[in-house]
Amino acid sequence: MRTVKYLNLPADINALTINADDWYQVDNLRKYIKFEDWHNCESRFEINIQKILQLLNQTNTKATFFIMGWEAAKSPEIIQQILNDGHEIATQGYQNRFLHELSRDQFEDDLKKAIDIIENITNEKVIGYRAPHFSVSENTTWIWAILSKLGIKYDSSIFPVKHIRYGYPDAPRFPFHIAMNGSGELIEYPLSTYKLFKANIPIAGGGYLRLFPYRFIHNSLKKINKSGKPVNIYFHPWEMDRYQPHVKLDILSSFRHYTNIKDTENKVRNLLNEFKFAPIKKILGLED
Repeated sequence: MRTVKYLNLPADINALTINADDWYQVDNLRKYIKFEDWHNCESRFEINIQKILQLLNQTNTKATFFIMGWEAAKSPEIIQQILNDGHEIATQGYQNRFLHELSRDQFEDDLKKAIDIIENITNEKVIGYRAPHFSVSENTTWIWAILSKLGIKYDSSIFPVKHIRYGYPDAPRFPFHIAMNGSGELIEYPLSTYKLFKANIPIAGGGYLRLFPYRFIHNSLKKINKSGKPVNIYFHPWEMDRYQPHVKLDILSSFRHYTNIKDTENKVRNLLNEFKFAPIKKILGLED
């Protein structure tokens, strides 16, 4: 890991991030619904984003939304509304593909396409990136040079955990500068984990937010803040949507996708009421 140093950031302002996927765009469903069939699926994107924007407004919270270029092209009005409500628009590329499935040229083309679409809608620079499915590992850090080349200022892709589909367990757990060897500057803002003995427990959100008891998540975040570090929380819009179309999945995929969806909104609301959150670019001091 080519690191320079940890960032000195306020410990009481945490990052709230939304991986803005629709229900049919996620990894759990990819063997059932192909990219070529996305346009045939019932879209729940706008209704769920509106629900999130209302919740954020009620709790006076601003967040970072990681938007796919494909979705932005389809729903430009809601992307503009997210921006108008004071939130940050970042990206996770155009098509939501694992990094290991892409060559360097394919990755650059995918990301540039997404950036161009989003910037044409918002008239603002896209400076933040999150890899689909948190798929930055020790084998895919080659993306950092491309991110810097395309004007990205920070990455928020590293999940320092061991997982069958993703993870970079040996990576630093808190925001740090990436040493780019003269090819620009880039900041990494990892997803949050709680250190328990020698293991990094993923408490940052998503399926872990749905699975773990709220008190455990709350106490873990409190301890991280008390140690002098900010946290980075995420969730997906479809995780608040108990009315999304239901697909018959294999047992594991069904467990990962549907478990405790009914509890997500209340857990997120509790977090927003009990912790301070802001967009990543504000926390990192990268606002214009």
